[in-house]
Amino acid sequence: MAKKEEQGPSMIETFQEFKETKNIDRTTLVSVLEESFRNVIAKIFGSDENFDVIVNPDKGDFEIHRNRVVVADGEVQDENKEISLKDAQKIEPDYEVGEEVSEEVNFSKFGRRAILNLRQTLASKILELEHDSLYNKYKDRVGQVMSAEVYQVWKREVLLVDDEGNELHLPKSEQIPADNYRKGETVKAVILRVDNENNNPRIILSRTAPAFLERLLEAEVPEIADGLITIRRVARMPGDRAKVAVESYDDRIDPVGACVGVKGSRVHGIVRELCNENIDVITFSNNVQLFIQRALSPAKVSSITIDEENHKAEVYLQPEEVSLAIGRGGMNIKLASMLTEYTIDVFRVVSEGEADEDIYLDEFSDEIDQWVIDAIKAIGLDTAKAVLNAPREMLIEKADLEEETVDNVLAVLRAEFEQ
Repeated sequence: MAKKEEQGPSMIETFQEFKETKNIDRTTLVSVLEESFRNVIAKIFGSDENFDVIVNPDKGDFEIHRNRVVVADGEVQDENKEISLKDAQKIEPDYEVGEEVSEEVNFSKFGRRAILNLRQTLASKILELEHDSLYNKYKDRVGQVMSAEVYQVWKREVLLVDDEGNELHLPKSEQIPADNYRKGETVKAVILRVDNENNNPRIILSRTAPAFLERLLEAEVPEIADGLITIRRVARMPGDRAKVAVESYDDRIDPVGACVGVKGSRVHGIVRELCNENIDVITFSNNVQLFIQRALSPAKVSSITIDEENHKAEVYLQPEEVSLAIGRGGMNIKLASMLTEYTIDVFRVVSEGEADEDIYLDEFSDEIDQWVIDAIKAIGLDTAKAVLNAPREMLIEKADLEEETVDNVLAVLRAEFEQ
């Protein structure tokens, strides 16, 4: 009896742990508990066929009954499935040969190892079910926006929890640079993907994905939610600037005006949510030239040469428009390229007088290192005028040259024409 009292509480604890299991319906839980008991019984007795297992996870209890056939004394061949008449009559005096004896089994008597085995089996199966449930809950929600509570802030990621206590991950790469997180606060993000390596679901959230901006616009602009306006493309430099191309299927609706709202009222909340990320909304067009012109807004384009096969565009602008097209830190032209999916090169329009005389770069080899000349020629600029007409930022980025080197080259070339 002492052993039963000692083992009894641990079995109750086992049930208390698993009846609180989240995300698993009662029918499935009962099935898993019964299967786990039967696995342990089969290991002990060689078979679980003649056992009845009744579990009640709501109350945290269970019953196990073993059914054996009464046989004449001395004729027991399988102690698990047969019981002698003498032993049967100890349970009930009126048992006879051929009758079935149903006897409740005290699982605690199986010993500590059986109980540990059961706990491990249960833990493994419940964990597997929880993982399946979590994966199924989130796999179909990829692309949706959700709010979650910050649980822990680490250097490389933020750990959040949903309403049911499930863990969600917001990696550093998916955070807007200006984001600042504090434990307990609520964060809004888009469900980026669900990794499920070794049946261990890991839900990844993002605040930098284009889909996050798309969902925020859908929530703020009724015409998008109603299908009157479609978001065709989104390009973002998270926390700084974004460009969104929209299209209307109703000529009476101005897609840009509808998205921005009166005095920017519809995008104001989104800008605040995205840490003051400026949002440019333009009208989408299947006409590549027109689309690139709109994407480079606020700059006014003079002319465009399109190479559709290589997805490249050469854009020519008046000198005063070049800096607008490029933007601070090259941001405007980068976003325009991302939005249009074309590599965009910007050039100043050259007046007839300027274009009369030009000099090949190779003629400057006594003043400019040959490797620098080769780097510039590699991006398609062969002459002095071509280099002077190209934006400084483009030379730095595309030719992969230091700012000081580019400034030295420009100074040498300008000096040649000023003489």
